Amino acid sequence: MWNLENFSADGSWTLFLDRDGVINTLRVDDYVKNWSEFEFVEGVLESMAVFNQFFGTIVVVTNQQGIGRQLMTEQDLHDIHQHMVDAIESAGGRIDKIYFCPHLAKDNPRCRKPETGMAVQAQNDFPNIQFSRSIMVGDSEKDMEFARRLNMPHVRVTGGPTNFEGKLTHPEITKLSDLASYLTNLTPNQH
Repeated sequence: MWNLENFSADGSWTLFLDRDGVINTLRVDDYVKNWSEFEFVEGVLESMAVFNQFFGTIVVVTNQQGIGRQLMTEQDLHDIHQHMVDAIESAGGRIDKIYFCPHLAKDNPRCRKPETGMAVQAQNDFPNIQFSRSIMVGDSEKDMEFARRLNMPHVRVTGGPTNFEGKLTHPEITKLSDLASYLTNLTPNQH
């Protein structure tokens, strides 16, 4: 359990986002293999514009073993991500960088969440990142473990009913727009 009592919108905080199930609709037992299969979760584009005002750095960290399974190529993934970033930027948001792990889970790569390789790479690329001043938003236990290993505040997107009632006192939200609403409603001295 955590809260954002130390949060300030001074650009010193970083937002880490998982992709599937957070930014786009999760394809159960499948992968988003091309742009036609990508569908933004309701409210994400508007939320990304809000996050642009609150976070100095916004990165995506995503496991993409569909590449390792040869269901898609790295170029397919880059094309999907370029379309995603273009849509987010058109809506007033931004993603500073996308990190992905293309390897199979059975190979235990350092980049695959819950391992922290993608976070370490992000910190190398953006030296301003402090994990204690970051928030990880994901939809899986692997995302939550990734954050715990870094001592990072984290929020789990459930996609279903939660106890979220405008106060982020429990680290579960229904969708990303709940976090955007929470940040927008912080009192002035909190941001």
